[in-house]
Amino acid sequence: MARLGENRYGKSRVRLSRITRHSDRHEFDEWIVHIMLHGSFEASYTEADNSLVLPTDTMKNTVYYVARGSKAACIEAFALELGDYFLAHQPQVSKVEIGVQQKAWKHMATEGPPEPTTFRMSGAELETVQVERARGGAWNVISGIDGLIILKTSRSAFTGYIEDKLTTLKPAADRIFGTRATIAWEYNTAAPDYVEARRRILGALLKEFAAHNSMSVQHTLFDMGKAALDAAPEIARIRLCMPNLHHLLADLSPFGLDNPNHIFVPIDEPHGTIEATVER
Repeated sequence: MARLGENRYGKSRVRLSRITRHSDRHEFDEWIVHIMLHGSFEASYTEADNSLVLPTDTMKNTVYYVARGSKAACIEAFALELGDYFLAHQPQVSKVEIGVQQKAWKHMATEGPPEPTTFRMSGAELETVQVERARGGAWNVISGIDGLIILKTSRSAFTGYIEDKLTTLKPAADRIFGTRATIAWEYNTAAPDYVEARRRILGALLKEFAAHNSMSVQHTLFDMGKAALDAAPEIARIRLCMPNLHHLLADLSPFGLDNPNHIFVPIDEPHGTIEATVER
């Protein structure tokens, strides 16, 4: 006999752009919102009874409704605000999960100060947040970055690993280290300054990556996580996923040319995947 197990439903990839107009400048945000609700929805699955189902189209409209009156200065604040709205207005909901991704629009700088109403995309990465709260409980907030593309051409090696009859990889004392990192951190305090914490965490991650004398992706990942914890006492742990996006030395010998670590073939499939959580 079948029974319904854990279930949830929601609306994904709700696109939202927002202009905040100040007297001397505008701020521009572009967000992608994801909503998931848990609650008393069993009858909609087992009895075709939709009487407690909030349409996902209404969820989409709720995003714009809440955004219109929102004073949130960051994606964390907006996610909490939106989640509180669903819990306050939908008594059948027992838990809400909200995810928000933010594109990296920044004021354009040309020859003088930044243009007050003109913007450019500063990078491919997305700022992220995932929040969840059960009714009557506290919010759990996990902020992060998705798709942080970084690369270094020195201070990167990989030697001393296991070599068996199937090993063809040659030890490298000077290799390209490139990654598209996904990073998420969890707070140990309620209502921190999310914007300031993000600034310090990202700064520490980038500074450590640039300066680190890497003996492996694992080695650099741990020290980047440690640097982030040192920079932001308000976070309890940080998780980093850092695929090793390889750049393979091109064989130019068929053309009668040498290749003194100069010409490479970039590949992203297959790639090594290294991930870990660094915590206090």
